[in-house]
Amino acid sequence: MAQPGGDPRVHPATGAVEIRRSARRRRTVSAYRNGDRVVVLLPARLAPADEQRWVETMVTRLQQREARVRPGDTELAQRAGELSGRWLPPDSAQPVAVSWTSRQNARWGSCTPADRTIRISDRLRGVPTWVLDYVLIHELVHLSEPAHDERFWSLVRRYPRAERARGFLEGLGFAAEEPAPAGQLDFGQAVARQRSQGRQAPVG
Repeated sequence: MAQPGGDPRVHPATGAVEIRRSARRRRTVSAYRNGDRVVVLLPARLAPADEQRWVETMVTRLQQREARVRPGDTELAQRAGELSGRWLPPDSAQPVAVSWTSRQNARWGSCTPADRTIRISDRLRGVPTWVLDYVLIHELVHLSEPAHDERFWSLVRRYPRAERARGFLEGLGFAAEEPAPAGQLDFGQAVARQRSQGRQAPVG
């Protein structure tokens, strides 16, 4: 079992880095982002001399992957507009702003209908585009439909990958609570095998 709490460090590029050693882990090293920190999972028997090298390697890989797949706030807003135009009714409410946030640890996204703003949790860095698109659709619908009622879900289900994305997000939630599977780099990879479960996941 991984050591509770882990060993907190600070990386100059990513900020907080938590190192967890696990007796169940023999050879594999992995890393993933959990909220505002990076968690690096190491074998319990890894020599201290090798620890820093592996931490640097895994943090660098995670940064590179995030840089490839994470759009900025401007691109996020543009994508939300494209999704709304493609999948939602023409008279749907349009967001004034769509942005990433590091302050959401319990939900993947949230919105404020009064000022038409949408916030997306940066825990979704690195997830497949179709999963991020689902969260955007979910919050776009909330701008007009605050309750999770039949009207709300009928609009969300216009997005063809809605059920699959919900299953993926549920797996992502489990990955946030448990150590990432051996050989996995981040949340998106860690739960790829669970993405078609189709169970409901909390979004916003």
